[in-house]
Amino acid sequence: MKPFEISIPQSDVDDLHRRLDQTRWPDSPAGASWAQGTPLDRLQELAGHWRDFDWREQERRLNKIPQFITEIDGAQVHFLHVKSHNNNAEPLLLTHGWPSTCFAFEEMIEPLSRDFHLVIPSVPGFGFSGHTKELGWTIPRVARVFAELMRRLGYDRYVAHGYDFGAKLTRELAMLDEVRAIHVNQIFSAMVTADTADMEVEAERRSAEKQFKYDTEQFGYAFMQGTRPQSVAYALTDSPVAQLEWIEWTFHTWSDPEIGVPLDALLTDASIFWFTRTAGSSARYYQEGDETWGELEPDSATPTSVAVFPHDAGVPIRRLAERNHNIVRWTEMPRGGHFAAFEVPELMAAELRETFLL
Repeated sequence: MKPFEISIPQSDVDDLHRRLDQTRWPDSPAGASWAQGTPLDRLQELAGHWRDFDWREQERRLNKIPQFITEIDGAQVHFLHVKSHNNNAEPLLLTHGWPSTCFAFEEMIEPLSRDFHLVIPSVPGFGFSGHTKELGWTIPRVARVFAELMRRLGYDRYVAHGYDFGAKLTRELAMLDEVRAIHVNQIFSAMVTADTADMEVEAERRSAEKQFKYDTEQFGYAFMQGTRPQSVAYALTDSPVAQLEWIEWTFHTWSDPEIGVPLDALLTDASIFWFTRTAGSSARYYQEGDETWGELEPDSATPTSVAVFPHDAGVPIRRLAERNHNIVRWTEMPRGGHFAAFEVPELMAAELRETFLL
């Protein structure tokens, strides 16, 4: 394991600015909305902010967080490792989802590190872990990599949290003896449709409505990444505006409309994907194993806590989650959406502290 410091060559920063300056903008028909993709005026505004974005300032900020890099199973693994001043603190593994990186948890580090030793990896194929070099990277494989990372750090017993992709991965880790308990924001196998919901129950009706909306209006990104990830990679690796839009549409659509993802967080996220050229390798996870995301997982006895955010893209149902999980805590959060670590970090940190410090 070696210390890691972010240092993007100035030539890459200059190239980003040049490409933004030379963007070829498409037309936008009258009446176009988010249903067609990010509106032209919104994306032009964001591109302008990105052009003026001080990346060096972001580097300085992010490099204040202890970062390391190692190799496991042939892949480079970048991770944050923040040790608590409390030597008896319990280790907590935090796993991000798509389209984000380990820095999604940045605002949660200070409050959580009072009580936990934090390990926050970049999933192989995302961000500073760099692109994966061969096919075969699936959620179970990454879970094995993260388990090995924790062993190398000397943590033989720990708790774990994840959202989106990371929720599925955290559920995979729950099958290991080393994991005392887990917390997730989503359980994909616990969603309902109009055919499986009890429509007289408000939560189930809401879940079915969200699932219908996702399937009929929001699934395009996943279908593309699940069937033609290399086609997506060409566009997003060559055009910063395409990369920005791919992230912004998701952040906007699945966030609490009263909160959203902060601008600096969005631009930092887009910058990391752009500079590391990991659009394609992160997209490949949707093709390799994507068909298992909604399937019923093997039974798990590991204590499992769930936070349900009102503006998430999907709403899990407790009776379905209890089929194959040992649910010990189920919290209906007052605000926030799919990207709670970005949107409501103080609520998310408090939820994890209450879950694991009981």
